[in-house]
Amino acid sequence: SMSLREHALSLFRSAVDTVRPAPMLKRAVKLQGDRCPQLLVKGQAFPVKRDLYLVGFGKAVLGMAAAAEEILGEHLVRGIINVPLGIQESLQRAGMQEMLLKPDSKIQVIEGAKNNLPDPEALKGAVAIQELAEGLTVDDLLLVLISGGGSALLPAPIPPILLKEKEKLTKMLASRGAAIQELNIVRKTLSLLKGGGLARLAYPARVVSLILSDVIGDPLDIIASGPTAASSHSVQDCLQILAKYNLLHHLPKSVETVLSSSPTKPTALEDYSHVCNIIIGSNTLALDEAKRQAEGLGYATLILSAAVCGEVGRVATLYCQLIRLVCLGFAGLGEGTLSDDVRGNLLQLAAELEIPGLNLAEFLQALRGLGPERPVCILAGGETTVQLQGTGKGGRNQELALRVGLGLHRAQAVETSSPLGRCEIVFLSGGTDGQDGPTEAAGAFCSPELVDEALQEGLGVEAFLSNNDSYTFFSQFQGGHHLLVTGLTGTNVMDIQAILIRAT
Repeated sequence: SMSLREHALSLFRSAVDTVRPAPMLKRAVKLQGDRCPQLLVKGQAFPVKRDLYLVGFGKAVLGMAAAAEEILGEHLVRGIINVPLGIQESLQRAGMQEMLLKPDSKIQVIEGAKNNLPDPEALKGAVAIQELAEGLTVDDLLLVLISGGGSALLPAPIPPILLKEKEKLTKMLASRGAAIQELNIVRKTLSLLKGGGLARLAYPARVVSLILSDVIGDPLDIIASGPTAASSHSVQDCLQILAKYNLLHHLPKSVETVLSSSPTKPTALEDYSHVCNIIIGSNTLALDEAKRQAEGLGYATLILSAAVCGEVGRVATLYCQLIRLVCLGFAGLGEGTLSDDVRGNLLQLAAELEIPGLNLAEFLQALRGLGPERPVCILAGGETTVQLQGTGKGGRNQELALRVGLGLHRAQAVETSSPLGRCEIVFLSGGTDGQDGPTEAAGAFCSPELVDEALQEGLGVEAFLSNNDSYTFFSQFQGGHHLLVTGLTGTNVMDIQAILIRAT
């Protein structure tokens, strides 16, 4: 029979496969009918009255565009996509031909945003997209492809603001401690295309956006700074942020000009009746697929949340306590004082982590029904944060796996006849883009035995953790056997965690 580890790997792969550009587009988008063709997106029909155009921006957009062009065929008149510098070459090198456009493609590719920062190349692409959008008529249909990393690839400061002035202002805000949300509000206010700008320019054409979300909660106005979504912020909000960081009197002349001439209230919603935004890939959709697979393998499967965020150490504790609770339940101790303590700890942790939309009490209730007769699978996703203390090499997924390994080891050491000892346990955490931090791995596996087995090889887990050196640890430990290595996937819906437990 397959090991828990092999099951965990296959669940991760099936979750990622479901949000890879080609399968994702082919599932979501169909073109129907010859005489009066219609574009069907997730069951919604859009008549193709005249010409079909395509624009896109983001790290996964090249693969999405290649798949879209295959589906749209002759109906596509012209397209422009902005993608990260060097991406065509690296996909070519990785042998991922399916992510590249055909030689006779009608889509122009502009590479820019070196190091994920807006640059003149990205600006050139943004201007080309802006001009295409402005030229559309009422019978045209504009398909917009959006993925994470789209913001840096769509810089279009409102004239007379120059890109370098906008960049300097953002840097000043960042250096004074502005949060990413605040930076985005200022960026959007000074941009022609962000905060719904692209949709407004494309009017009166029909605009259909296909979105691959890499943001917790899939907020349309935040992903790639919401070029086709009504902005929930106004010029007032921007001015307040600039005032908060004492920048109102240090603004470039051009920024003052734009801020003083902008309308002060957010655009009314009816301006967007020609727009439809559709999330075709997300962490939630990936987890749903993993759940289907896990149930097919015979696991009692629960999804904790697709929005797990917070400091990696706290999140590791959350997962360790959940694993303890399942094992106590397997041992028939699910209603005892020990389980009550664990449940109390979990509720407090969840409250501190503030995971959006998580009803943990309800989840714990569902766990109560699980006995040792069926193996259990708990799935989750999101994005943790790591407070760097050391100079080692690692990523948040490998760090999370290593911390869970240590936490399970400690829990077992404390309890003399630990219920953990009567369960086989595997934990996996991986980045769906295939790259966890600046490493070759997507993430890592761990189990309660990890710490002791590592000590036999002379590797001390705590020392590696205090230096944020999880990749070095996993590379050395058992010859890299616990690393999750997938190679670049061409997609990104943040991270996925899987917990598999069976009674021994």
